Amino acid sequence: MLFNRLVRDKISFHLAILLAIIAALTLSLLCSASYAKKLAVKSEAPTQFPAPFLAPVNFDNKTLFLVQARVLSFPPQERAKLIEERIKRLADNHLIQVDKITAFDGETTSDVIGGDLIIMSVTEEDAKAAGKKRSELAREYALILRNAIREQRQSYSMKAILTGIVLALLMTALFVLAAIFVKKFFVSGYALIESWKGVHIPAIKYQKLELIGSNKLGDILIRTARLMYFIVMLLGLYFYVALVLRFFPWTKNLSLQIIGYIITPLAMISDAFYSYMPNFFALAVIVLITRYGLKLVKFVFTAVGKETISFPGFYAEWAEPTYAIIRFLLISFAVVVAFPYMPGSNSPVFKGISIFIGVLLSLGSTSAVANVVAGVIITYMRAFKIGDRVKISEATGDILEKTLLITRLRTIKNEDITIPNSSVLGSHIINYSSSFASGLPLILHTGVTIGYDAPWRKVHELLLAAAGSTGGILNSPAPFVLQTALDDFYVHYELNAYTNEPAKMAIIYSELHQNIQDKFNEGGVEIMSPHYASLRDGNRTTIAEDHLPGIYTPPPFMVQQVKDEIHEKI
Repeated sequence: MLFNRLVRDKISFHLAILLAIIAALTLSLLCSASYAKKLAVKSEAPTQFPAPFLAPVNFDNKTLFLVQARVLSFPPQERAKLIEERIKRLADNHLIQVDKITAFDGETTSDVIGGDLIIMSVTEEDAKAAGKKRSELAREYALILRNAIREQRQSYSMKAILTGIVLALLMTALFVLAAIFVKKFFVSGYALIESWKGVHIPAIKYQKLELIGSNKLGDILIRTARLMYFIVMLLGLYFYVALVLRFFPWTKNLSLQIIGYIITPLAMISDAFYSYMPNFFALAVIVLITRYGLKLVKFVFTAVGKETISFPGFYAEWAEPTYAIIRFLLISFAVVVAFPYMPGSNSPVFKGISIFIGVLLSLGSTSAVANVVAGVIITYMRAFKIGDRVKISEATGDILEKTLLITRLRTIKNEDITIPNSSVLGSHIINYSSSFASGLPLILHTGVTIGYDAPWRKVHELLLAAAGSTGGILNSPAPFVLQTALDDFYVHYELNAYTNEPAKMAIIYSELHQNIQDKFNEGGVEIMSPHYASLRDGNRTTIAEDHLPGIYTPPPFMVQQVKDEIHEKI
């Protein structure tokens, strides 16, 4: 049912075919890693061994066995060279049958012969170096030579050459058919993508900004498809040539070299991938444990923040910052644990870059770290929370935001002030809202200085009346007045009044001061320094005209006659 649906939908069908081709190519290349590695080894020069201890005997680009001991004045390298020449001469002489290659045991040596030709002699030193009996080692070498020469002759036989020609023609036909199919498939894909423009290919947008239009994106997809077509055809031609050359003995080694050029890197990638699999699983386990550990921690602290779960001495407002700290520690610990399993973690370049980044962060984040530490301390000090009316140094306002780096508040003038946490921690903090949150209303206070000529009871009465007329002032607890000082010329009176609206402090203070002026004017008491009163003799009072009696006239200057007692005595 799903397949029929894909067939009916051209878009899904073509995409499925394209993805299948790409997946098949990738899987075939990766799965052939082990075989490709063998081919790459074969395509290279014969294996080199350390001289003078070992000398390989090579034939038809294969290492048959090793010569490890010297005979008389012949070192292992010269013995191996002579043996190779005799094997080649024997292989070229088709009159000598392969079955004629046998081992003959003598008194001191065991000879490997082919017809009348002595190919090599196996000595006791050879047998001792190989860890076998001399006769057994000679028969083993004879068997190896028979198989190698038989295989070499079969590869150059007329039957093998004709078979190679047939296979090459068949491979050529398959390659041409595959090339035609791939070309038609991609051409139809180009046309299909062209028809998708403005229909199935949407424009790429970020919010209201169009980054890539539908037509432009369609052109990009067509160019990508053409590049893929070129890559597929190039890979097909590459493997076609390599396989055709492998069908013939003269070009077999060249085929192995050609295949090794591309397969060797793939084999290295495949080996690296398979060798990295244990590390990959270790990383996956670390990621899963960290992920679900964070979920568990978040679940617990979310419940604490909602006060579903409570711990003695741990406040709900600590839940979010504590979760942030624990999350940071868990992620840091996971990175430290996972670091050795990351690819390239042991390379000097990776370590050097890590140290360089660490030094940069250490040098450039001194103030940031100080702010973070101050933010953590402030959080657990519980000095304020979001929405509180506070005064930090000279700034007064409501807390809008507090993070590990900064604290942001808004003043009554709607000015947003951002203060680094290190500055907050180094300043005094006045919280006007915290007492109200604990059930205690805030006490607003203001003061006036009145001369000694005004009765203090009347001043108290006027101040309390002003407080009672002010909105936002609580009647219970009742306002009260304190006389804070008795100076030389006047008395300090301080009015204290309760309010449960700290956010309206400025308005309440303004209205309170207005009412104090009105009440004192109505009561006929001047809010004036006695210094000024003594100097203004004979001038008009400072009480507002609305509160003066209609018959009020400024007082005259006070002139008193002073009796000259000294003159009278005289």
